[in-house]
Amino acid sequence: MFELGRELKRFFASEKAKAPTDGLTGGDSSLLELLDCRLLAQEAKACDVAAGRISAKDKPRRRLEAAIVWREVARRTGDPVALRKAAASAETAAAGFEAVRRTDGWARARCEQAFCALLGAEIFGDPGLNAAAEVAFREARGVVKGGLAAPLADVGLTAIEGRRVMDKADAAEAWALVARFSQPIAALDLIAKRVTAARALAAEARLIRADLMAGFGARLKDGDLIDAAAAEAAAAGERLDNAYEPLTWVRAKIMHGQSLALKGEAVGDVDALAAGAGALAMALDNLNREHSPLDWARTQVALAQALQALGEASADPRAFEHAVSCYQRADLVLRDAPTLALRGQAAGARAVCLARSAELTGDGAVLDAAEAAMKLELAKLSPRRDPVGWALAQLHLARLYEARIGMTGADHGDRAAALMALDAATDVFADHGLRSLTVLATDATARLSAPATT
Repeated sequence: MFELGRELKRFFASEKAKAPTDGLTGGDSSLLELLDCRLLAQEAKACDVAAGRISAKDKPRRRLEAAIVWREVARRTGDPVALRKAAASAETAAAGFEAVRRTDGWARARCEQAFCALLGAEIFGDPGLNAAAEVAFREARGVVKGGLAAPLADVGLTAIEGRRVMDKADAAEAWALVARFSQPIAALDLIAKRVTAARALAAEARLIRADLMAGFGARLKDGDLIDAAAAEAAAAGERLDNAYEPLTWVRAKIMHGQSLALKGEAVGDVDALAAGAGALAMALDNLNREHSPLDWARTQVALAQALQALGEASADPRAFEHAVSCYQRADLVLRDAPTLALRGQAAGARAVCLARSAELTGDGAVLDAAEAAMKLELAKLSPRRDPVGWALAQLHLARLYEARIGMTGADHGDRAAALMALDAATDVFADHGLRSLTVLATDATARLSAPATT
């Protein structure tokens, strides 16, 4: 699938000495998916150089192009520095467009700022960024009636509303909300007939809608909503050419697989779970870690979750073993990105898998081996050099202690050891502002403290 990207890489590798200073894509964002992470980072830097050149024409547009590339770098790597550069470039572009009274350009730049905030909320687990995105989208929507910015703002505002009501909307409200995507998606499809880059934007809008439908369906145990999510993801993929839009295409395949797995988990259908796991494994066959590390890690986690649910449904310890392997592969990427919310989710789930495997097999040796490995990892980690990694290891160790108490029904100091580990982990997570990990640690503390107070 990435043959064109490899061809580009070979071609430009031979032209290093005379690489174009304005980048490889010439400002065409539809070509970004063909670049691997290394070339994408070079493209972002080249965009910065081009926008900063004294002789540069249309500097606001150049800054906007740089913002789009830097956001894609952040999306693939989870690098907060890249995301800050994207937001700063979009802000500079908006100021430049405003100075020359180019309303459409200003609205597009504000939308780019908003999408940077949405990405930050998603990958770093900071819901406060949704509010900042909503302000930017509303401002952009207030000054344009058409063009590219109007449907993008509508998609963003609906996505934010969906996130806001995810925990409280009923089925009728969920259907009404996702229906609001239809008009902006149709507008993006129309623009895509003359602007190639809008094809991927239309597909991403469909995937946002599919993600919301899957979320609503999973919470409400509504198979129809999840079926609609799977169909929407499949439709998004069918409209794309995986030779030219490989990442968006594989993201559609991932969403499709996740929806199938969620359907199986929601209604207790083992066959649907197996189909979801199979679809995710096929998506991984079309994605390599070098091209998009974070997408690769996210897919490994999604496959692990599907296998974990399959293990719960079938009581098969082998499913948990395969899930642990997936979590370990995801950690190859996530261990270098301590601020990502996904890292905490994957870490906690891996410990749960190990614990459930031991509980199903009744094999305390599995817990012993996991505990020994965790203590060995702790010995290698330094709370000064890598405090978050050290705290995550403490969180994992506490989960294993908790599993031992549940499996044996006896407490030989495991509860106190777990609470001590959780206390240390909670302090680190709070000091670093890692909300999702702090919640995991405090929830575990509450579970372990409750029996002692009854």
